[in-house]
Amino acid sequence: MDNGVFLLLGSNLGNREENLLYALNSIQHIGMVVASSAIYQTKAWGNTLQPDFLNQVVQIAYDKSPHQLLLEIHTLENEMGRLRSEKWGPRIIDIDILFFGQRIINEENLIIPHSGIAMRRFTLLPLSEIAPEFIHPVLNKNCNQLLKECPDTSYVELYQK
Repeated sequence: MDNGVFLLLGSNLGNREENLLYALNSIQHIGMVVASSAIYQTKAWGNTLQPDFLNQVVQIAYDKSPHQLLLEIHTLENEMGRLRSEKWGPRIIDIDILFFGQRIINEENLIIPHSGIAMRRFTLLPLSEIAPEFIHPVLNKNCNQLLKECPDTSYVELYQK
């Protein structure tokens, strides 16, 4: 059982808060939720001409392979109505695998750790909230260090209902 599995949840279509809650509840059927961050409101990254996102990081205990996790996540996204029509486009739900313990995977359809972690404040802020000392297996820095060094200055704040 690997407790160092971290997922980033994001939504910017429909009822964003309900989408995150549904995803979080569904993830509990995939692996045991160990920790979850607060919800953050963030400007869209990449394609900025779209609604703001709500983002949250979740840590789970998971006892299957990273490839199986990716399959289960894609199944959940599809069940929720995720359409993959444009890169960085608006979406009901987006679930990214950030870390899978200290594993390093670099394949066409699966890259772990997620390649954008160190460059995205909207990922590092909630990640640092629940795992400040977790060491990035490639960069050999903890999440707090990565957040302090992150060049991204985009808008990220705690979500207020």
